[in-house]
Amino acid sequence: MPGSTLRTRFSRSDALTERPDFALVGILRVPQLQTSPGRAIVRRIGYALIALALVVLVVYLDRDGYSDAQDNELSLLDCLYYATVSLSTTGYGDITPITPQARLVNVLVITPLRIFFLIILVGTTLSALTESSRQTFRIQRWRHRVRNHTVVAGYGTKGRTAVEAMLGDGAAPSDIVVVDTDPVVLDAASGQGLVTVQGSATKSDVLRLAGVPHCDSIVVAANRDDTAVLVTLTARELAPAAKIVVAIRESENTHLLRQSGADTVVISSETAGRLLGAATITPNVVEMIEDLLTPEEGFAIAEREVEPGEVGGSPRHLPDIVLGVERNGRLLRVGSPEVEAVEAGDRLLYLRRVSD
Repeated sequence: MPGSTLRTRFSRSDALTERPDFALVGILRVPQLQTSPGRAIVRRIGYALIALALVVLVVYLDRDGYSDAQDNELSLLDCLYYATVSLSTTGYGDITPITPQARLVNVLVITPLRIFFLIILVGTTLSALTESSRQTFRIQRWRHRVRNHTVVAGYGTKGRTAVEAMLGDGAAPSDIVVVDTDPVVLDAASGQGLVTVQGSATKSDVLRLAGVPHCDSIVVAANRDDTAVLVTLTARELAPAAKIVVAIRESENTHLLRQSGADTVVISSETAGRLLGAATITPNVVEMIEDLLTPEEGFAIAEREVEPGEVGGSPRHLPDIVLGVERNGRLLRVGSPEVEAVEAGDRLLYLRRVSD
C-alpha cells in the first residue's frame, strides 16, 4: 500500500496539466509580439528619460529639504545634476537630503526609480534573464483565456498546409495550437505566431495542455494511421463536442477513424492519386480544384446560414452557386429531392470569390 501511494504521487507529478506554469516553459510556448531592435532601444531610452525627469521633478519640488556643499539653494540645474548622479549610483555626496521629509521621499520614490533606471540600462542582459518569467506569465494568461480554438496534432506537410489554409481563410494565429514532438517544426510554427506544445498528441495530458477540452475543432495530421486512431480516441474522450478532422493514408482505416470519433476523414493518398489521374486527361479540372482549395485567390468553397428571405426557395435560384445543403448534421447535394427548397436552420455550401 505505501508503495502504490508513492507511485501514485509520482505519476500525478508527471501530468503536464498539474505542473506549475513555470515548469511548462520550453514545453508550451506562447508567441509574443516581436519588435525591431532599434525600436526596443528607443523605448528603453524613453523609459530612462521619464524616470530621470520624474526624479528631477520630485527633488525640485522639495528642494528646500536638500543642501549642497556651499549651503546654496538648489537650482533646476542642481536638481538635474543630483538626479543624474543619484540614478547612476555615482553619488558624490555634494548634494544631500537634510530634512526628514526629503529623506523619506528618497527612500520611497528616488530609490525605486534608481533601481528602475539601472534595470533599463542593463535591459539587454535582464531581458535574457527574465525571459523565463515572462514566458511563465504568458503561459498562465493563455491557459486561463484559451477557448474555441483549433488544435493541430502534427506539423508535418499535412499539418502545415492545413494551418496555411486556415490562416488564408482568416483564422487568427493565436486561435491555432500546434502539437508535435519535433522542436524544429515547432520553431517554424512559433515563427508564424502559433501557440505550440511539445509532446506526443497520443497522451491525454499533452492534449489537455493544448486546451483540447475547450477547443472548437481538432485537426489530426499524424504521419501514421495507427497514431491517428490513437490521437482521435484520446481527443474525442477529452472533447466530446469538438469537430475532429483526420487525414490518413489508407482508405481501409476509415471505419476505424469513424468508430474512434472522427467527424471527417480525408484520405490523402487516394485524393492525390485521383488528381494525378485526372491531370492526364483533364488538366483544367485539376487546376480548378487547386483554385478552390487555395484560399488566397480565385474561388473558394464557403459556408453560411440561410437568410430569412431565402427560406422556401430553391437553392438553384439563389444568387450564390450552391453546391450542397447541410441539414440536421447531414450534407445533401443540390439536385436531391430533399433540397428542392431550403429550410430555416439550413447551412449552404457555396462558391464565393476570394475578394468578396
